[in-house]
Amino acid sequence: MIQNNIEKILKENPLIPVVTISDEVELVQIYEKLKSKNISVIEITLRTEFAWEAIKLFKQKYGDEFKVGVGTIINAEQIQKSIDLRVDFMVSPGLTTGMIQLLDFSGIPFITGVSTPSEIIRGIEIGWEFFKFFPADLFGGSEALKAYGSIFRNIKFCPTGGISEANYKEYLELDNVLAVGGSWLAK
Repeated sequence: MIQNNIEKILKENPLIPVVTISDEVELVQIYEKLKSKNISVIEITLRTEFAWEAIKLFKQKYGDEFKVGVGTIINAEQIQKSIDLRVDFMVSPGLTTGMIQLLDFSGIPFITGVSTPSEIIRGIEIGWEFFKFFPADLFGGSEALKAYGSIFRNIKFCPTGGISEANYKEYLELDNVLAVGGSWLAK
């Protein structure tokens, strides 16, 4: 199964909130905000000291209602910690050689970030078909993804970085985009 079936999560959740959580109060507020919008997926980034605790608590409290993912994974140690916490999916802004095998063998759906044709080709060589296009706004946005669609016909993307309420629909209209991620969803 390619990338441990990340395709299922992306297809079922075209809008993926990417959140940074600093404390338990914020965790509850974000849960309530997303629940009110009928969103049942969350990517919690590793950008605060509280991040791992937030992931653990969100999974414990709301894991029966939400797919809980970890974002901003940049090394094998973070992949292992995600495995230990039994998260539902993992997201990385990029890819290192040391991460490839652990991601594949984790059993957890995952997506890694790309922004250039060379990075996409490297992922294709590994056997992957789904990528985070990041940061989308800095690397050509929807126009870049249109161009990539004509070159990489079997590749699907989840763009993040600069995606907002004002522009997310133009991304989702593209044939090679399954989902978008953004912080605006939790605001």
